[in-house]
Amino acid sequence: MQQSNRSADLIRDLYRQDTGYVFAKKPEEIAKEFGFTEVARLASNENPFGPSPRALKEAEKALCIMHRYPDTTHTNLINALQRYHGDYSFVTGVGMDGVIETCIRVLINPGDQVAISTPTFSFYGLAAAAQGGDVTHIPRNPDFSVDIPDFIAAARKAKISFLCTPNNPSGTVTPLSDIEEILKNIDGILFLDNAYVEFSPLDYRDLMNRYDTLIIGRTMSKVFGLAGCRVGYAFVPDWFRPVYEKAATPFTLNTISAAAAAGALEDHDYIDRTIAYVKKWRDIFTKEIGKPVLPSGANFVMIDVAPLTGDQATDFFAQNGVLVRSCRSFPGLADHYIRVCIGEEWENNRFIEVFRRL
Repeated sequence: MQQSNRSADLIRDLYRQDTGYVFAKKPEEIAKEFGFTEVARLASNENPFGPSPRALKEAEKALCIMHRYPDTTHTNLINALQRYHGDYSFVTGVGMDGVIETCIRVLINPGDQVAISTPTFSFYGLAAAAQGGDVTHIPRNPDFSVDIPDFIAAARKAKISFLCTPNNPSGTVTPLSDIEEILKNIDGILFLDNAYVEFSPLDYRDLMNRYDTLIIGRTMSKVFGLAGCRVGYAFVPDWFRPVYEKAATPFTLNTISAAAAAGALEDHDYIDRTIAYVKKWRDIFTKEIGKPVLPSGANFVMIDVAPLTGDQATDFFAQNGVLVRSCRSFPGLADHYIRVCIGEEWENNRFIEVFRRL
């Protein structure tokens, strides 16, 4: 089909630019290019254990009703979340990304202010810009802690602000007192991304009982081992939930994913084993790697590979059958860092062995 000469004029200016989420290379590409039968997959912060047995059991049962549309309120999943966390208001989405997009859709008109603590997960800015938001990036301190006064100054003008803790890609954990200081001094929504919080020493849930401008985003992709199911959820104020449900795309979260998530929340042995394993290997990485490793509360570490760039180090690891993430695409981050998640034991050992040759 011949493309119209006017087709480029139909596309929004935002998407004519070289923008969009930057993905890591695929393991299959590295295996084919460099001749490996197995590639250590340490770039995407995944759970190395596979899905929980209870998640698999519930997903299998749900296959029998996949000819029906999902329950629009996902009652079984919400009930499982309340059994696991307590009596909070929850919303769900297709991954944390889906929750973020819907929250922005609820709040942001073109030109409204959005504040983001950076360097961090790039999707906050991409989703806000797609809705027409005016994005302000607030740089973190040199040690990657949040610059609280600067963040508050920018967030005061914002309808919604984003802060990730433990932060992606640095792993930095923001103290509870800093989060509370922000909430006391802003009027808009603070979206606190807690995708990796199960691996950290802090818990922010109690703040939901004291502030009605806080949303805490969570995911089933990390500690619960369901990255392929794309299940995200959030703690929200009571007033926000009905508006979120009105703005959400109908039938987004599918029946099988919701059932798997509800099952995973019940498998406490699996959760505890995953957390203990990650903490053990996070300590090993910190001790065994002869480069600066940032303190991390997540299932990954960020490593300073200077004088190499992140891309150079990533290419070296790829040539040796290890897939890690260059941090070049994270806004506001110097180009000499890589991010490495905790994988299976053979993957972790191969990474350490290759790193010694870097």
